[in-house]
Amino acid sequence: MSRKLHFISGLPRSGSTLLAGILRQNPRFHAAMSSPVAGLINGALEQMGAGSEFYTFFDDERRKRICRALFDAYYSDTAATEEAVPNVIFDTNRLWTARLHQLVELFDDFKVICCVRNPAWIMDSFEVIYRKNPFDYSRMFNAGSRQTVYSRCEALMGGSTVGSAWMALKEAYYGEYSDKLLLVDYDLLTQHPGKTLELIYRFLGEAAFTHNFDDIDYEDGEFDYKLGVKGLHSVRKKVEFRPRRTILPPDLFAKYQDMDFWRDNTGTAANIIAKQQNKIREKDNA
Repeated sequence: MSRKLHFISGLPRSGSTLLAGILRQNPRFHAAMSSPVAGLINGALEQMGAGSEFYTFFDDERRKRICRALFDAYYSDTAATEEAVPNVIFDTNRLWTARLHQLVELFDDFKVICCVRNPAWIMDSFEVIYRKNPFDYSRMFNAGSRQTVYSRCEALMGGSTVGSAWMALKEAYYGEYSDKLLLVDYDLLTQHPGKTLELIYRFLGEAAFTHNFDDIDYEDGEFDYKLGVKGLHSVRKKVEFRPRRTILPPDLFAKYQDMDFWRDNTGTAANIIAKQQNKIREKDNA
């Protein structure tokens, strides 16, 4: 792939779909909601791994070529579906923060934008969506876990939806490749989209672009319909922050409120657009 490749990752309900909707306004960029590429690579590596009967047919170089070919094949027709030919691809998946050790072997230069939000408000956001679909039992929960807000939150944090994304982000945040990360706080993205995008472009080393934050045009209702969670990836046309009180019980909100580990920037080389400073905090990698 001759085009530049970056990644969008981080936590769910934290603005990744909104960010993709904003970035795709730039004709040089291609961005969308979660793609299957990470899952395809993981599946391919399982088939080429020691647990497979075909393990002896693969060495490291062949595995790398196949993984890289999956990227190339998946995005080979992107130019045909865009009005202009984008030369920067953003692939979105929450798995990428746990796959940095693979990405550094596949690509010479890439960045990962990680959308973050206080986990208590992530749980609140999922609960709002759940209550907006009162007669539609989605695949997000099974019969036992959907009974109460407590069991729903426990399932989200204990499973692949929130818990695994949180652990993967924490792994990357304190890992040896943390300098490739830019954490973007959801509240700042919605309160100060212009300044936030300016800092994102600076981090990526891309020329500035004037975005229209009053007319974001992106939605994938079909994906949400198949999941049984209508509105999960809906993006409002205007980027704005709407303060409200939480609908979670106080003890449940308090349980998750202090899980925003990125408020402490010691022990990491990650860049952060954080609420308390409204700017990128540059880390000294020396």
